[in-house]
Amino acid sequence: METIRCLILGSGPAGYTAAIYAGRANLNPVVYEGLQPGGQLTITTEVENFPGYPEGVDANQMMDDIRRQAERFGAEIRQQTATAADLSKRPYVLTFDDGSQVACHTLIIATGASAKFLGLADEEKYRGMGVSACATCDGFFYRKKTVAVVGGGDTACEEASYLAGLAAKVYLRASKAMQQRVLDNPKIEVLFETNTLGLYGEGGVEGAHLVHKKGTPEERTYDLPIDGFFLAIGHRPNSELFRSALPCDETGYIITENDTPRTVLPGVFAAGDVADPHYRQAITAAAAGCKAAIEAERYLMEQGL
Repeated sequence: METIRCLILGSGPAGYTAAIYAGRANLNPVVYEGLQPGGQLTITTEVENFPGYPEGVDANQMMDDIRRQAERFGAEIRQQTATAADLSKRPYVLTFDDGSQVACHTLIIATGASAKFLGLADEEKYRGMGVSACATCDGFFYRKKTVAVVGGGDTACEEASYLAGLAAKVYLRASKAMQQRVLDNPKIEVLFETNTLGLYGEGGVEGAHLVHKKGTPEERTYDLPIDGFFLAIGHRPNSELFRSALPCDETGYIITENDTPRTVLPGVFAAGDVADPHYRQAITAAAAGCKAAIEAERYLMEQGL
């Protein structure tokens, strides 16, 4: 069985940045890209808030730049997806979808998190053309426009409040248990007991098909003109393989120690959105990947590996 010093699972900003640092430290990192090479950013369009791109950059281009930078420093990129992980003893052993098994002395888990969607066909149709799951990432493109936020919890309130500072009008589909600061904001209109049936528009989102009080005698359907449709119903960390071996919070985010990427297992680190329920930004994921690689290098030195 092949044994490597540093194995990185995931190929978003965290995984690729970890590979850059591990490669420069001569750890000969191997990166398994998984099902979504480049991570969540590859499903969006332009990125304007990542340092180094003053005019903005196509998201796929940016991730390709970071990938090539990792390869420049010796990272080996593989396309397989992990299907099982044995973290009961060292070196740790991972199994991949082609049947191969690899042992590793250090493991950096950078598998990210996936935004939850309503499951509407129109969400996929208009993804990157008016549909977004990140107000911080994409809200800037909707300055002085009309947007809708779907969600009924604290995340939706935060997204709506953030967007209200940019957009001309924000509609929020929410439950009645709303934070007062949202209800008091004149730019936010809360649509209680309202669900989304679909979206419409030519070349991008122009509006949403809604239903009010669905399944009741007062049920009413109508169309709401909007320019952007933001999902704020949560994220699902891609941590399923590791939940039996590593402590996770109630949502599944891997718990790390004292603001570091270290987990309870020696030589196992978690970086990026898989361990970050709060920020979920490309820049914070990249920073976490950097820290994970530095921690991996220190661990290997301590172990004489």
